[in-house]
Amino acid sequence: MSETARNFLAALTPDQAAKATFRFEDEERFNWHFIPRTRKGLPLREMKPEQKQLAEALMSAGLSREGLVKALTIMSLDEVLRVIENDSGERRNPEGYYFSIFGDPASPGPWGYRIEGHHLSLNFTLAGGRVMAAPTFFGANPAEVRQGSRRGLRALAREEELGRDLMTALDNDQRKTALVSPTAYKDILTSASRKASLSGQPDGLAASKMNAKQRQLLETLVSAYADSVPADLAAARMEKLRKAGVKVHFAWAGTVDRGGPHYYRVQTPDFLIEYDKTQDNANHIHSVWRDFAGDFGGDLLKQHYETSHR
Repeated sequence: MSETARNFLAALTPDQAAKATFRFEDEERFNWHFIPRTRKGLPLREMKPEQKQLAEALMSAGLSREGLVKALTIMSLDEVLRVIENDSGERRNPEGYYFSIFGDPASPGPWGYRIEGHHLSLNFTLAGGRVMAAPTFFGANPAEVRQGSRRGLRALAREEELGRDLMTALDNDQRKTALVSPTAYKDILTSASRKASLSGQPDGLAASKMNAKQRQLLETLVSAYADSVPADLAAARMEKLRKAGVKVHFAWAGTVDRGGPHYYRVQTPDFLIEYDKTQDNANHIHSVWRDFAGDFGGDLLKQHYETSHR
């Protein structure tokens, strides 16, 4: 990550570097979102071809192969929307994704970077030789392309199918407990909050109430989110699931019928997964991995500063 970030910055002009870089302490580091909006940072559309290649290398450094394919597919969907909506390319633009570096990747101190645009927000914090990748947001509109040459494309098919697989594997009593609302929520509940939290929400079904097959389906579902980042980071995510033991809850809202509006979440003491497919006639997905203590490197930075102080 450090090497690819340095290579990327070295290829920029002074004006481009001024757009792309921020102090690590800058509040902009927490200003994340997944809607189409103008952002701070350097967008792909303002880069030369060789700079775009280095930007993609930086994105690749923070993702697994599966995660990179997912991210690039999501970015490409803006071209689908541009055609569907007859947009000028100002709002729907596959190159409207911004790269921001916080701090100095060549220094021994903490630094981080963000890659963000419509339906994609990848936030990385590095300190003391360790990495935290959270929040990590992937969305898809359309969730399934239903016209044109790309008909049938589903950028987040695994997230959708595995969630439904778990819900349909539950017996009637388990489903009643897991179903926290007969109507799906309009969006993920944590939205783009700086700190992830749920207030007053029923827990859903505890893993302790699941049989071995159902717990395996739950683990497979979590792995769909963990596997978006490189193997060592994915393993750390799955270790948090194992550490939670039976303190894991699965909640569902809406219908289980294919094509209908639905929502689910997986919550442990350490992390939260949220998924929602309700907008645009239930053909629009939002999904996110939040780390309660680790979003934006919270616990990582705490440990780093305590060690440095000593």
